[in-house]
Amino acid sequence: MSATARKSTAIQSSRKSDSPGTRIWRAFWKRLTVRIALLVIGGFVVISALAPWLTRYEPETMDLINVMAPASWEHWLGTDENGRDILTRLIYGGRASLAVGLVSMIGAVVLGSTLGALAGFFGGWIDTVVSRFIDGMLSIPLFFFLLTVLSLFGSSLPNLVLVIALTGWMSVARIVRGEVTANREHQYVEAATALGASRSWILFRHVLPQSTPSIIVAATLGIAYAIIAESALSYLGLGVRPPTPSWGNMLSEARGFIWQDPLLTLYPGSLIFLSVLAFNTIGDGLRDATDPRAS
Repeated sequence: MSATARKSTAIQSSRKSDSPGTRIWRAFWKRLTVRIALLVIGGFVVISALAPWLTRYEPETMDLINVMAPASWEHWLGTDENGRDILTRLIYGGRASLAVGLVSMIGAVVLGSTLGALAGFFGGWIDTVVSRFIDGMLSIPLFFFLLTVLSLFGSSLPNLVLVIALTGWMSVARIVRGEVTANREHQYVEAATALGASRSWILFRHVLPQSTPSIIVAATLGIAYAIIAESALSYLGLGVRPPTPSWGNMLSEARGFIWQDPLLTLYPGSLIFLSVLAFNTIGDGLRDATDPRAS
């Protein structure tokens, strides 16, 4: 056997001995689009976190002398209709938009995973109630539900995160319910039962962790939904309230000046587009990497 053949055989054998997590990561990381998406999201997160050190302007400070100023060394992207530095507001706006997306999806994942796991593992009336409630929620036009709730209870940031979480958990619950229903019949569940473990311990210690890859995929795709929802609600004046910047309310404020300076709408719109596209790309990559039929 040649040296090349021996090397190829060694590589194949080492890959067969890799853990499932390693194989998933390798399949995920090999896609160029995924690496670019991770770079984009990582860049957004780092820049937003370091906002006070990256700009010398305050996002809410007006300068009525420099209203609608063009791009210059002082203001790299110019100023808006109130003389505020656009680049500064974009950086700080990323904090609000990304934070709403991440926090609301954490809430949706916790709620959806819990209800889906309980429905799938215990079955019976619990499964019936949870499944019918999911069907009822999915039959409601969710965006109009968001508008109604925020109109009634106010559009504060906590309310915004809460209502997006409460309208984003159903897909997670369905996925977890299906996987838990399939996994509860495995032999390790019978073995744990025979050893005297409680049903709750078996569910949350042994069965639910098997659904982790699917939950991560659903959460990643859900963050994109949450960012779109926040941007749309802020655009309509029911999300993050000015003068606190978010990409959505910056887009709303710029719509009155679209013919005077189209770049005012292009900047926040492009960041919304890039962030949603990046999260969807990461979610698609994770879904393909965790799909056994793709290997």
